Amino acid sequence: MLSNMYIQTQFSIFLINKPGVLAHTLEMLAKKKVNILAMTMMDSAEHGVLRLVTNNRDHTAEVLKGLSLTINETDVLCLTLSNQAGALAEVARKLSLEHMNITYAYCTAGARGGRTTGIIKVSDISKAIKVLTKKGPRTPAKVTTKKKKPGNISKAAKRRAR
Repeated sequence: MLSNMYIQTQFSIFLINKPGVLAHTLEMLAKKKVNILAMTMMDSAEHGVLRLVTNNRDHTAEVLKGLSLTINETDVLCLTLSNQAGALAEVARKLSLEHMNITYAYCTAGARGGRTTGIIKVSDISKAIKVLTKKGPRTPAKVTTKKKKPGNISKAAKRRAR
């Protein structure tokens, strides 16, 4: 399901929530021949946060600074996934088994060849790459988010204890 991964710069851009601001920003990037590989937009009452991963970090930074926008750059892990149900879930499961949290994630809508790009933000990208390139599935018998009550022992544990 996972065929390729690489580290890329993501720009978080704070935009005023007004008609035309997003359009103008995207038009300026297009004029500089910046191709958007993935994006997501979130809003609040006063501003929106546009997260972009592009094909050219330097041109993107130049355009955004020229527009006097507040920006933040961070490294994210880009994953080339098969565009099918469960592809991103498999990545999330592998990382969770190594106690790695995904701060946020988003995907492209899909591309030729049945592929999509998943963007994930984790605290330790190097560790995430090692975990995701490990061979062989590591799936627990059962994963639960409920805390067990002290003194509660499962039937299986009681049988093993005998």
